[in-house]
Amino acid sequence: MRRTRAFIPTSKEAPSDATLPSHIFLVRGGFVNQQGAGLYNYLPLGKIVLEKIRAVVKSELDIAGCNEVQLSFVTPQALWDKSGRAEDMGKEMLRIKDRHNAEFVLSPTNEEAMVELVKNRVKSYKDLPLNLYQINTKFRDEARPRYGLMRGREFLMKDGYSFHATKEDMVREFDLMEATYKKIFTRLGLDFRVVDADSGAIGGSGSKEFHVLANSGEDTIVVCDSCSYGANIEKIFETQEEIDALNEKSYEELQTQNIDEKCSCGGTLSFKKGIEVGHIFQLGTRYSSALEANFINEKGQPQAFEMATFGIGVSRLIASVIEQNHDENGCVWTKETAPYMVNIMISNIKEEAQVNLGEELYLKLQDVNVDVMLDDRKERFGFKMKDAELIGFPYTVIIGKELVNGLVQIFDRKSKEKISVSVDEVYMKLMELM
Repeated sequence: MRRTRAFIPTSKEAPSDATLPSHIFLVRGGFVNQQGAGLYNYLPLGKIVLEKIRAVVKSELDIAGCNEVQLSFVTPQALWDKSGRAEDMGKEMLRIKDRHNAEFVLSPTNEEAMVELVKNRVKSYKDLPLNLYQINTKFRDEARPRYGLMRGREFLMKDGYSFHATKEDMVREFDLMEATYKKIFTRLGLDFRVVDADSGAIGGSGSKEFHVLANSGEDTIVVCDSCSYGANIEKIFETQEEIDALNEKSYEELQTQNIDEKCSCGGTLSFKKGIEVGHIFQLGTRYSSALEANFINEKGQPQAFEMATFGIGVSRLIASVIEQNHDENGCVWTKETAPYMVNIMISNIKEEAQVNLGEELYLKLQDVNVDVMLDDRKERFGFKMKDAELIGFPYTVIIGKELVNGLVQIFDRKSKEKISVSVDEVYMKLMELM
């Protein structure tokens, strides 16, 4: 993409209500803009990042044998009444009526709708197991939408649902999805922890959360320094007062608070702040029984499906990457999530030699499918450089005054290092870095 053709409205000003780095830099960098309370538009850069994260999620789920579908965003409320969750969701679930006065909801999640899809279509144990997922819009009418994409009302979510003949097979799939989620978050370049969690309004017998570690996280988790154990504090502390008090504490305040008990492995437990980006649940027959969804088992008898459900906050992951990867100047994208891997900056657009080299390198990188931006704007070098750091391109090739000596510079956004390379070597150096 040529910068003169790109719609990237960067800004020096942060939103007045922005406190988190991700909120500030995603708006200032021209990735998103606010449409209303908890409602965000994705501009071209934001849309590219969203699709890159979506592609990683889909790739690993498809490898694991999951089937992608897409359900209607609008769901009949009757399904929620039948499962008993319409009242449980309360005001977070936005309810609407059509011209015929029929009641619907804007889906906050889709257990009921997916059970209805499978019901009477999967009839025998021979058709099981089955894992269906979608990456689709959800809406939850948050009382206090805040923190940009971190806690919006409308968001993109991956929600998956598995159906089984036995509890043992459901647990097997649950374990497979835990391993698959670990692969997804690792590919995205995130430092995360898997923790035991409370099932909340979703229900079921057991659940695990996936938290991206970040000092700005809303959730407080407990992790071991010697093994993989982790838990949400809701699983450890008994009263809501204790839980609320810990969640209100900053990361720095939590570091001064000791946990008296040791991990079962003998390791030391400590508090961390986390951003919940994934949650998996063992549902059992909670929804299949309520919605009368049965299959014929090996004995020829009707039996309710054993189920599990698996969620990932796809749009929240955009903010999570930046909460974990940023500095005072802007975004520092991981390689899997960067909207453009390379930014070619022509320092002086009036210099023909600089323009020619920029064009040549731009076309060469495009030919090998590298996501590359050519900054061909008639702007000052300093302005362009601040833009590049704000947006967070992993590598910026600076074509400037040193070109007369046959040299250009490569700026590494993460390390902030600038290395000089010859014109003849710049392409191969970039390929090596990527």
